[in-house]
Amino acid sequence: MTPSDVKATLSFSDGSPSMDLPIYKGSIGPDVIDIRKLYGQTGKFTYDPGFLSTASCNSSITYIDGDKGELLYRGYPIEQLATQCDFLDTCHLLLYGELPNLEQQASFKKLVTNHTMVNEQMQFFLRGFRRDAHPMAVMTGLVGGLSAFYHDSTDINNPKHREISAIRLIAKMPTLVAMAYKYGIGQPYIYPKNDLSYSANFMRMMFGTPCEEYAPNDVLVRAIDRIFILHADHEQNASTSTVRLCGSSGTNPFAAIAAGVACLWGPAHGGANEAALNMLEDIQRNGGVERIGEFIKQVKDKNSNVKLMGFGHRVYKNYDPRAKLMRETCHEVLSALGLHDDPLFKLAMALEKIALEDEYFVARKLYPNVDFYSGIVQRAIGIPVSLFTAIFALARTVGWIAQLNEMIADPEYKIGRPRQLFVGSKARDVKPIGER
Repeated sequence: MTPSDVKATLSFSDGSPSMDLPIYKGSIGPDVIDIRKLYGQTGKFTYDPGFLSTASCNSSITYIDGDKGELLYRGYPIEQLATQCDFLDTCHLLLYGELPNLEQQASFKKLVTNHTMVNEQMQFFLRGFRRDAHPMAVMTGLVGGLSAFYHDSTDINNPKHREISAIRLIAKMPTLVAMAYKYGIGQPYIYPKNDLSYSANFMRMMFGTPCEEYAPNDVLVRAIDRIFILHADHEQNASTSTVRLCGSSGTNPFAAIAAGVACLWGPAHGGANEAALNMLEDIQRNGGVERIGEFIKQVKDKNSNVKLMGFGHRVYKNYDPRAKLMRETCHEVLSALGLHDDPLFKLAMALEKIALEDEYFVARKLYPNVDFYSGIVQRAIGIPVSLFTAIFALARTVGWIAQLNEMIADPEYKIGRPRQLFVGSKARDVKPIGER
């Protein structure tokens, strides 16, 4: 870390001695005040619910400027990666710090491709779930269960083990997601095919059957690949922080990633695109485009408890850069499939228009976010709403692994141990039961 020439001084009005706090500079973005010695010198903690003003680590992977609407992976703008690279190139970048050259690209693709199959016993594991189980419940179990199959790569402190488990997870996640989908609809599992690209292979495992050969649609493959790239990492969000905290105990990589999957399931996080589609379907059931004005009135009414899902973002105070790219993909997919006149998609476009023009939404910067468009794209492709978050987990796995590996390799890393402001009862004695 680079020390700043400026120091912060913390003073107290009760006469306690003041203390100097070092400040460190990031390569871009806000500086940080180092409070590691605060408790030791003052006996006080900081209080920051949700960690909105706290940097829990230093990282060189992903940078977000919410005010500018900027997202960088290892310094590269997301717009360039999404239009000039594929998902495996992005995986290489996140894992190793640089985009691959031609030789590295071929080698990395072959390495991942050779690990796409999963142990046959995973089929028996799947059979323990109900057919109507939510895919994220299934994925939490399957990903955690990988540690039972790969004892040779569970030492998180061994760099070789971390690399092997990283490749295995990136390679096997599409297979596991497709298996969870096929199991739920009662179709046979489709094995990976090594001559297809990562995203085309996933589409085939999802929608192919043994009855006939599956021919991937290039527009749809490109769309799913872009979804993967746009969701590959997003700095220290809830699920990434969960993976880091879980991994800080020294647990195996598969367990740490399973924890990230579980966290991602929440509707405020990875489940947001599922929530957005459910919202659209609710509006459609209640009258569709003709009744959209009534829905907007309810959204504006603080007492209605009606929420606008898929709009706005906690980090971005400008248009989410991923949303612009996903919007383009959305229209490409709708055109390729002839779905522009589908009632639900017409409803989505009407809602988008209102949100971009209505002063209420513009003033609050409630722009359509990536979840809004990616949900529409996935539904058009034929992916059921319940599987949206599992697709997100598939894409985010590489980011989780990159963040986990970075943390373990950091000489300053320690097991996570947040503090608290205790407001409960003071010490007291247990009374006999007759006196309570």
